[in-house]
Amino acid sequence: MWGEPGIGKSALLRYVQSRAADFVRLSHSATRPESDLAFAGLHGLLWPLADRVALPATAQAAAVRAALGLSGEPTDRLVVGAAVLSLLGGLAEQQPVLVVVDDGQWLDGATALCLGFVARRVGAHPVVVVLADQSDPAARPWEGVADVRVDGLSDESARQLLATAAPLTDGATTRNMVREAGGNPLALHELAALAGDLDDAEHRRKRGRPPVGPRMRQAFRAGIEALSPPAQLLTVLAAAEEHGDRLTVQRAGRASGAGDAAWEEVTNAGLLHVAGNRVGFRHPVVSRAVYEGSSAATRRRAHRALAATMPDEAEERAWHLAAMTHDRDENVARLLERTAARSRLRGATKTAARAWWRAAELSAAPIDASQRLAEAARASWDAGWAATAERLLDDAERLAPGAHVARRSRGLRGIMEFTRGMPETAHHFLITDMKRVSEPETALELGTLAMRAAWSVGRGDLRDTALELLLEGDVEGRTGLPGTLAWWSDDVAADAAPADTPVADDAAARARTAILPLLPPTPLALAWGIDKPTGDALRRRIPHLRRRSERARLAIALAQTAMLDNAAGRWPQSESSAAEGLRLAQDLRADHIASHCRTSLGWLAAARGDERAVAEATARTLETSLPQGVRALSAAAYWNRGMAALFHERPEEALDSLVRLTEPGHGAEHPTFALLAALDTAEAAVRVGRSDLADGRARVLDAWARRTGAPWARCAAHVTRGLLAGARAESAFRAALDVPGARLQPLLYARAQLSYGEWLRRGRRRIDARVQIGAASAAFDRLGAQPLHHRAQREQDLTGPPRRRGSSDTRAVSRLTPQEQRVAQLAAEQLTNREIGVQLRISHRTVGHHLGNVFAKLGINTRTELSCITAAPEPL
Repeated sequence: MWGEPGIGKSALLRYVQSRAADFVRLSHSATRPESDLAFAGLHGLLWPLADRVALPATAQAAAVRAALGLSGEPTDRLVVGAAVLSLLGGLAEQQPVLVVVDDGQWLDGATALCLGFVARRVGAHPVVVVLADQSDPAARPWEGVADVRVDGLSDESARQLLATAAPLTDGATTRNMVREAGGNPLALHELAALAGDLDDAEHRRKRGRPPVGPRMRQAFRAGIEALSPPAQLLTVLAAAEEHGDRLTVQRAGRASGAGDAAWEEVTNAGLLHVAGNRVGFRHPVVSRAVYEGSSAATRRRAHRALAATMPDEAEERAWHLAAMTHDRDENVARLLERTAARSRLRGATKTAARAWWRAAELSAAPIDASQRLAEAARASWDAGWAATAERLLDDAERLAPGAHVARRSRGLRGIMEFTRGMPETAHHFLITDMKRVSEPETALELGTLAMRAAWSVGRGDLRDTALELLLEGDVEGRTGLPGTLAWWSDDVAADAAPADTPVADDAAARARTAILPLLPPTPLALAWGIDKPTGDALRRRIPHLRRRSERARLAIALAQTAMLDNAAGRWPQSESSAAEGLRLAQDLRADHIASHCRTSLGWLAAARGDERAVAEATARTLETSLPQGVRALSAAAYWNRGMAALFHERPEEALDSLVRLTEPGHGAEHPTFALLAALDTAEAAVRVGRSDLADGRARVLDAWARRTGAPWARCAAHVTRGLLAGARAESAFRAALDVPGARLQPLLYARAQLSYGEWLRRGRRRIDARVQIGAASAAFDRLGAQPLHHRAQREQDLTGPPRRRGSSDTRAVSRLTPQEQRVAQLAAEQLTNREIGVQLRISHRTVGHHLGNVFAKLGINTRTELSCITAAPEPL
């Protein structure tokens, strides 16, 4: 077996030995100090059997005794090989024999030749020889012996190993370790042992170079020590030049006395691989082992030589100067600070964080160190290094007054408290730091985040404090603030616009031009009917955040888009966004964002009928949101629980959860979510005979619809009135279905159709009922809303069978629009949707929409049934 150090050869050899309990087991681990001692390896293998060696007094016996040091006679290597083969064959007559040799690269030449001789001829005996080496056996003593290369672990296997070795490691650290180890099991084990340090530890300061444990350094040290001093220096130069620039390494090497001969030596040794102008080690672990295994003086010498080859303005020069500097040096600190600023501008937040961090260490004055630590903290936060950011911010605050730190970190303390799920504490810091920061854009970000924190705990007074500061302060976009910040209100009793005022259209138009921080939390955006422009703005932002690796902002954006996609019926996209946001939030230890993602996943599970997932998401959310007083998250969790019970037709249980959203003093009381859940609350109340409660929810929806004109609110208000109206409900249901824009929330619209269809069935208007229920059933099926789909199917069955051939009832056919009749006629002739679209000059998607209406109105399910309807469509 052959492969790089740490790849698992020794572990495989141990496994082989553990499976050979019935064998005579001979084993030896070669060492470098004995590599020049002839037959040292053979001595290690056979010495335990010295008293069992029973060869006759022949030349072979003499050769073995000489090889073991039992006599001073000269040895013949061929005779020794034949003697060892005979010895093993003799042992194998009594019991199978296993010969195991580890670290074969350090076997002395005589033993290697002997074992190669034996391995090629041992097939006639019950003898197994297994050797491990670091190099390809070609042109080695093992040439001609069956060999297998031991490759690294797959990423999945590496993750499984880490799950056992470091079970408490978070996702981001695990991914980093898997990437850095490159499938090397020893590297994985050593990184796992250091897992507690990998999230925030020293390696981030050192440009992200993860530490290498002592076993890895030991594994590679011998190979490095075998090189000449100039060649050893060249390997350190290559390890220190992290970009793999061959010309830079060669120039620095020549200037340091490591010229062409040293270059040839390291490449012949297989340590460095050259491809064009790139040079690198065969594995990242080798590079780190070489660098860490060298002395501090050698590393400084290498960095000094590399810096000397670079122009003054090169960013890499600043890094090399910093690496060779072990005292405070303000000049180098300024160079690194400029490097950090340039890195941040191009979105390299991790590089910026490391540069500011190192600059802080080199700073001469405490105030300078504090400000650079604050910058490093903010860059670390943007890069997703939450724990590192908190540590750096703490260090910065110990060195200088809070105002300095707030300005340079751009209000990071409040941002961190908010994402950790401490909104009231966050509000205090955000309001304070909003007055300290100098950039209007930052002040706007902090002010709107303070409003978001106030909204999440249901504190209108705190919201008004932030709003007042925003309106009075010098913030970006100040002139448009009064109109846009009105979205942050969920007060149903606030000034209502006249019913004929297109409030929703106006709000949507303003939302399309508003800057992102001014857009409200997504539940409020849904309530106001500006969900589409809000979602569009977020989706435009997400690729930018990915490119810049701003993981904290990315997690927030993904959490927000997930809820909007739920309402819009884009459930697969919602699930993907929420799952990714949850992973990022967990890596960031951002409880608030994680809970936001869980509530979106919980809503989706409720709509799909997965009550187990609802219960799990709800429990995980409430265990943090209730103690921390985050009412928005608690309300979302209770809504999901109530919705799941309602869709599974347990209205009493549903109502018990939903009324908590309006219960004074309850931890889930929240006006925005009470508004969004008003239809669910009213439906549950009607089903249990609480018409008074349902009427109260209807009045809330009426008032909100008048204030905002939001299509969903108008539709939900009409449906609620229909549920309460009894025999006079038809006009309310028709009004709900006629609301412009209501179809943009397909689940809500299909529920309106189902409620109308159920009312029609109870009134014995079965054909009309089938139209509404069939359309609702098809919509639920497309969405994957299984509980509602089953309910609609059951209602459809109660309306009776669909009309078949011979039916004399042509009323349903007469209800088709002219375009639907044309589509139906062509579909009856078995044309495809695309063929129909070509003839009628409409898209195939529009054809599908018309066919869905045709099937629902006619009470049929297939194209074949179209030709079975007695009353044919009107001729074209």
